[in-house]
Amino acid sequence: MADSGHRETVNLALPKTKLSTQSDTECQIEFGLLRVEPHGLTAVASCVGGLRTRGRSLLPPQGPPYNAPTIMKRASLHTLGCRLNQAETAVLEARLRRDGYHVVEFGSPTDLFVVNTCSVTEEAERTCRYVIRKTLKHSPDAFVAVTGCYAQTAVHELRTIPGIDLIVGNQFKWDLPSFLPAPDALKKQPDPEVLHTRTIDREDFTLPEYGEPDSTRALLKIQDGCNVMCSFCLIPFARGHERSRLLDDVIQEARILAAGGYREIVLTGVNVGQYRQGDLDLVGLIAQLEKVEGLDRIRISSIEPTTITDALLDRMASSSKLCPYLHIPLQSGDDTTLSAMNRPYNVEEYVRLIQRAVTAIPHLGLGTDLMVGFPGETDDAFEHTLRIAQELPFSYFHVFTYSPRPGTAAMKLPDQVPIAVARQRAKVLAELSRLKRLAFAERYIGSTVPVLFESGVQDGFRLGVTENFLKVGVSSNIDLTNDLREVRVIGASDRWAVGQLAEGRQRMQGVPVL
Repeated sequence: MADSGHRETVNLALPKTKLSTQSDTECQIEFGLLRVEPHGLTAVASCVGGLRTRGRSLLPPQGPPYNAPTIMKRASLHTLGCRLNQAETAVLEARLRRDGYHVVEFGSPTDLFVVNTCSVTEEAERTCRYVIRKTLKHSPDAFVAVTGCYAQTAVHELRTIPGIDLIVGNQFKWDLPSFLPAPDALKKQPDPEVLHTRTIDREDFTLPEYGEPDSTRALLKIQDGCNVMCSFCLIPFARGHERSRLLDDVIQEARILAAGGYREIVLTGVNVGQYRQGDLDLVGLIAQLEKVEGLDRIRISSIEPTTITDALLDRMASSSKLCPYLHIPLQSGDDTTLSAMNRPYNVEEYVRLIQRAVTAIPHLGLGTDLMVGFPGETDDAFEHTLRIAQELPFSYFHVFTYSPRPGTAAMKLPDQVPIAVARQRAKVLAELSRLKRLAFAERYIGSTVPVLFESGVQDGFRLGVTENFLKVGVSSNIDLTNDLREVRVIGASDRWAVGQLAEGRQRMQGVPVL
């Protein structure tokens, strides 16, 4: 059989009666890569992992030679920040599983804790410190490894946080598991080991592993880095210059995800609209992904307004797989503020883009990001933002309070806005977003919409999302996880639309943006 450094496929004939399944478990098998195919069900196990199927694990028959070791080192991972971080954490988790760790939920006792950090706001950095303290409270001997954008931009701060054993900058993120001690040698360090460089590779890339997403909508990383240099943002320093994932690697992971039962993929990156592979742009990539068998939906995560082309809007309007949904950061509805932010557009250009988008795609789901409290934002400037947010057909928006980031140009700007003023402005916009979300849901009362359901139950409802990102809840005793069902919308709230399963009813028709 294969040893720990070798992988081979072994055809193992086992009677069906000797196999059992257990939901969401990991088991350990003492020999190499196994492929078990009971009546068409295929599962693969590495030399250190369990036999995993989509959402279930096959347990080996009891008795020699199938007895599994009883002790596995536990690993817990936690993600702070964006969808891109979530996608990258899934890759790290896959590698740790392959290396012999039993992955447990964040908050459970653990031997290894990996936190993938964010540095967009000061609040994100405070949260990083909090989750480390929380973990060490219940697992005082846990080995703590910190990676991500905070690890890239503030090594000096992380060195001062008690309990951290390893700090890995973004350049070396994929190598983090290799820098860990062997699972049976994990122990607290007197001082953290640091692996960090200020420079980040500019070359296009592949991923070392394919992660297993924890949602029915799988995040697919296609791009990294940003060249825009907004005056408030640390991301270019944290993630480097723009670069794209090699096409074959993107398509290969998409095929694996679809074969594993994932019906929707969400394209993620720092600036996804800048995806390039030779002459192939984002629209070309989407055309290739639409050919992947078994994939029902392709969704674009946040995308910068200057990268949205007429070709992309046309593709979205005509495609049966590309979701009619755009999240387009605005940040401010005031031209003076946009200029100070170094955003590469003005309000008029943004408004024209939205008008083109909703004309081409009548039932477009539209989200945005808005920042308040940026240095120099006057009452008039905020009123401009509020008016634009009211007038444009957003279905929701995310509201951020400006957070000074060391090393950014905005740190040097005069006229810093008092935090109490900024928080009040954020409260006003958050209330408007709540009303927008309610109005978006109310538009679909009486319509029948296709909903892809997530797992679990929240407040008695099974929740899913439509193609245009309307959250829908139904009261049902049926486990709808990963089901794509027709749902008739019968009510609305500011949290989600309320629906009833409506098998056989007509699919969603275009509901014009009001």
